[in-house]
Amino acid sequence: MCDAAERLNVSEQPSTNSKSLVSTETKITAVFVILGLVSVYGTTAVTDKQWVHFAVLIGVGVIAPTFINEWRD
Repeated sequence: MCDAAERLNVSEQPSTNSKSLVSTETKITAVFVILGLVSVYGTTAVTDKQWVHFAVLIGVGVIAPTFINEWRD
């Protein structure tokens, strides 16, 4: 039981590298997810084809932020 208490040392200081609670990658992904949802809503005015809605959602909400975050690394 003492070993578990020693491993859960709560008094350690947080990392100095993290200056904010949300990372830049998470912010980029969140923005593109919202942009993807807005884009899907916009495509409903143009077409009723569900595969187009799905492609826009995956392309803008998943693939684009993944490429941007990988490019930044």
